[in-house]
Parts: sequence; structure tokens; C-alpha cells
Amino acid sequence: MIKLEKGKLISAVFVIGVFVASFFLGRIAAQVAPAGNFALLSDDGNWGLSFQEEGQPPVANATYEEMAKYNAYYAEDTQEKVLYLTFDCGFENGNTPAILDALKKHGAKAAFFIVGNYLETSPDLVKRMVEEGHTVGNHSYRHPDMSKMGKEEFAKELGDLEALYEQTVGSPMEKFYRPPQGKYSDSSLQAAKDMGYQTVFWSLAYVDWNQDSQPTHEEAFDKLLKRVHPGAIVLLHNTSKTNGEILDELLGKWEAMGYRFKSLDELPKAQG
Repeated sequence: MIKLEKGKLISAVFVIGVFVASFFLGRIAAQVAPAGNFALLSDDGNWGLSFQEEGQPPVANATYEEMAKYNAYYAEDTQEKVLYLTFDCGFENGNTPAILDALKKHGAKAAFFIVGNYLETSPDLVKRMVEEGHTVGNHSYRHPDMSKMGKEEFAKELGDLEALYEQTVGSPMEKFYRPPQGKYSDSSLQAAKDMGYQTVFWSLAYVDWNQDSQPTHEEAFDKLLKRVHPGAIVLLHNTSKTNGEILDELLGKWEAMGYRFKSLDELPKAQG
């Protein structure tokens, strides 16, 4: 990815490149947010879930205890009806303001995991996230596969975004990390832990990333209402037009089911 100097205009070529790259990253993301009951093998480096029983946590690649060793989470182990809302932000295409409006209306705090391109091109939206009490997490600077990186290269990916964030926002970035493309390894989880990060996966997601085939409102509600469960960490994409359109109603439906929303800093600390 081209790193822009502060104050420069973004070229049309760069913008087109970002959109194309994001599309193909979305294609990869399909592997880790499947539409049906599908589980990926834990040894292939992809986070995977199998949704087996409505209203119950899915079967994941790892247990709560295994994740805790690395200060990592995919849900809270609880029977309390709480949800943690998270959004992955690769680029901005006009849906984030509506998402922020819906969150504000419901008094819900969310986490937005951003990359370098998002911070470079949408600093005002990132500042709004912070001003409205949301968490802004580290999704890496360039969105590469970090599962096989050496420690120094791994640290640079997170550190470059940290530096740009502090320069842009004026305060240090919070220590929450989401692996790009959902790819992980023991060594990458340990590297994040050594840098003081909590790694955040998810236990509730649906195929919302494909710009050319957005789910209908009914399809989105069908997946997100049936799969919701106590302690869920919800993964949504800010690029989804459907998410921007339904979030207000979706939050209301979850509230009617007895759920309330918590921020990531309220997750019980791992005992690993």
C-alpha cells in the first residue's frame, strides 16, 4: 500500500487500487465468515466458527481457555445477555456515519478496527468515533497476513498504525488488535500479547462484505437474530450498505430480546 504524506491529495489511481484490493480481501474474508454451518480447521491459520444451535455460542477453532493464554478473546464466557459490537474498517464508502448515528441513538459503544488507509483517508470519522466514546482498535497498517511474520515485522505493522493514530488523534491507540483476514498462529498471538495487546476475534458474523452482492434486510436479520448468543463479540463491516441501513432496527431487535451492549474494555481480563 502506498503511504501518503500528510496534506497530499489522494490520487484517483490510489483510490481505485484501494477499492480493488478491499474487494479481494473481502473474498478472502468469506472463508472466516461463512454463510452456513461451516467450520475451518484450526491448523490452517484461519479463524472459523460452526453455528450449530440457535441462540447458543458457536463451536470455534479454540476454547476460551486456549485463547486466554494469549490474552485473546472471541466471546465472553457468560450466560448474561451482553453483546460486544465490533466493525472492521478497510475503507470508507459512505455507511459509517449512519452506523455511528445508530450507535449513538441506542447508547451503544462499539469497537472500530481500522487500517492505515482508513486513518489516512477518513481522519474526521476516526476522530468522531473517539469523541463519541468508541474504541478504535488496531487492524494493522497494511492488512497483510501476519500469521507467519517475524516479531520485528509484526511489531512494525502495529507500530506504524499506532504512530499515525497518535499523530492524527492526539492520544495513544488502545491496545486491541484484530488479525487481518482472521489469520493467526501461536507466534502471532504471542507477539501481540508481548506488545500489550488483547487480540479480538468474533463469535457472530455473516457475509456482509461483498459489495456486489449485499444481503437483503431479511437475510441479514435471519442470520444475526438466530446466531446471537450471550457474550457474543459481533463482527460487522462498515463497508456494508445493508449494515448501514439496518443497524438502528437491529440494535432495537436485540434490545427487545433482552440484550445490552458493552465495550471491549469491559471484557473480563483473561487469566492465561
